[in-house]
Amino acid sequence: MFKKKRQLEMALQDIVPHENPRVELEQYSTPSIIAADILWNAMAVGDIEGLKLADLGCGTGILTIGSALLGAEEAIGVDTDPEAISIAESESRRKNLDNTRFIVTDVMDFNEKADTVIQNPPFGAQKSNRKAADVIFLDKALEIAPVVYSFHMKKTMDFLVKFLDERNVNISHKFEYRFPIPRIYDFHTKESVEVEVVVLRIEKNI
Repeated sequence: MFKKKRQLEMALQDIVPHENPRVELEQYSTPSIIAADILWNAMAVGDIEGLKLADLGCGTGILTIGSALLGAEEAIGVDTDPEAISIAESESRRKNLDNTRFIVTDVMDFNEKADTVIQNPPFGAQKSNRKAADVIFLDKALEIAPVVYSFHMKKTMDFLVKFLDERNVNISHKFEYRFPIPRIYDFHTKESVEVEVVVLRIEKNI
């Protein structure tokens, strides 16, 4: 078990990002410093150790692997991209983890129950057939787990509050980050931009 958050961050730094990112899936890798921070906070409130975790839209597995490293009983990564899942499986093996499992499927077809979902879904910001994809992921996460950590654009916060209020769930914690987006797609004109994101810890009313 790691004694410091920085140790977790260092353990996540070398996870391979998407090799051929697909714009329609908005495949941006979560930076290790952000992944480590949210995972460390989740561990501190008892949402990881000894529990079953699910990471919807896991990409190459940084949140799944981080959860496993922090003592999850099982951490499941779900993604529709077989290439990303292949990388995630390879990275998990390289770190000698036996408490991870990766599944290639659309997250809407994933119906296993979990104790906690930690996800960085596509925001639905690009011109694609998955507009507002983040709230689609959020609905699925709330369907399968009583506690959800989910990344969203900060500018959509008012909408999210209303969306969650209608589902009778509570936002217990809010974490804010400046998320770097590197130039990986043809339409990008800058080397990197930062977008403001929030990670919400959401819990169902009992």
